[in-house]
Formats: sequence, structure tokens, C-alpha cells
Amino acid sequence: MTTERFEVRRRFSVAPAAVFAVLCDPRGHVAIDSSGMLQSAEGGTVTGVGDEFVVHMDREALNDYPLGRYDVTVVITEFERDAHIQWTIRGVIQPPLRHLYGYRLEADTEGGTLVTSYYDWSQIDEAYRDKGVFPVIPEAALRATLGILARTVEQPLASGG
Repeated sequence: MTTERFEVRRRFSVAPAAVFAVLCDPRGHVAIDSSGMLQSAEGGTVTGVGDEFVVHMDREALNDYPLGRYDVTVVITEFERDAHIQWTIRGVIQPPLRHLYGYRLEADTEGGTLVTSYYDWSQIDEAYRDKGVFPVIPEAALRATLGILARTVEQPLASGG
């Protein structure tokens, strides 16, 4: 496979800070996940490189490998407030997978944001190459997650009753 990175873009009608707030909240990751694997999360709001939070996963949602329920630790590897967040996953599998996920946000002149979501598995360990494991999620899942993220930040639920 020659492609080792997916990247999709979408324009949002809100400012970068509104999008970035969801991406810094561990529960925000669960709320926007289109794969169905992310079940819940524990941890505080991300504020910089090195921050971590735990995500409770269910691989049965993909129906590809019989891993069942398991936990991973999300480790923030790049962070620029309201502009860029990137992370990798630390779990029990050894050697570590070393795949990266991230978002780049660019303010536009109309008060909105161009959001780029990416998934990069170019740094995976040689032990996983040619095993048919990567990419874990298809490009369509990134695009669907952007759609859910847009819905989440552009049409927040009304409070009250």
C-alpha cells in the first residue's frame, strides 16, 4: 500500500475555538466518533503536549478483529490552541502501533473555520506492515466524523425544556 495517510477537509460556520473545545474534551472524542468504537472516556480537558486520557473501546463495532472491549490511552503529541491537535494511542499491544490522528483548524475571513482531519500510519512498526491491519478506519470514517463534529458545534442542543 502506497497511501499511509488520509486527510479530509470541511468548512465549519463557527470560529476555531468552538471546534477546538470539542477536540480537547475526552468526551468530545466519543461524541463525534463515526466508527462506533469509542464508548466512553475518562480524563480532563487537554491543554498541551503530553496530556493523556483514557478511552474505553469496543472493536466489535467494526466487526474486523475479535478484540471486544479494551482501553487505550490517548497521548497528545502536538498542540497549538485553536489551530492543531494530534495524538497517538498507547495500549497493551507491543510494539506500540505509532499511528497518528489529528485536526488542523484555519480561521477564514467569514468567521468560520476550515477543519482538516487526518489519520497517518506512516510511522507504524515494521511488525504491522503487510498484516492488513492498517488503515484501522477508512477515509470515509474521517469524513463522517467531520460531519458529526460540524453538527455538534454548529447546532448545539438547546438547553431547558
